[in-house]
Amino acid sequence: MKIQSLDPRVSRLDLPELHRPQSESEQWDTYEVFHQQARGEQHRHVGVVHAPDPETAVLFAKEQYARRSRCVNLWVVRTADVFVTDYADADMFEPAFDKNYRESFGYKNTRALVDKFKAENGANDDSNTSPPPSSSETPKRTKIAGGVVVGKKS
Repeated sequence: MKIQSLDPRVSRLDLPELHRPQSESEQWDTYEVFHQQARGEQHRHVGVVHAPDPETAVLFAKEQYARRSRCVNLWVVRTADVFVTDYADADMFEPAFDKNYRESFGYKNTRALVDKFKAENGANDDSNTSPPPSSSETPKRTKIAGGVVVGKKS
């Protein structure tokens, strides 16, 4: 016996009797549908279908979500099999360690930290540079067309 439904897609499938719900209170499972528009792209959630099994869910998903829009792949996952986190477990998503150096905002106060470090250690800005060369080592400079060219020692 064929299942007769108001939805022609269900009637067209010619489902065997064993897939038919036994009572009105018994419902088919819901399946979350994900589709991929092009190879290499991520799958996106597009909706939910009701079906008796995963194979039929794929057929329903194809009819429902891949008929008009471009689609190269479908995933169906039984909604009961999707595990979700509770909003009360928000602390689970807090970073375990201070890794500000991985983010751009971690460098926001770098100049202040460097200045503080130098002040604490009694260093000034010129302490890290090499001492100026003596007058005997000073290279000869020649001005050319608005620029300065450093030549060999004289």
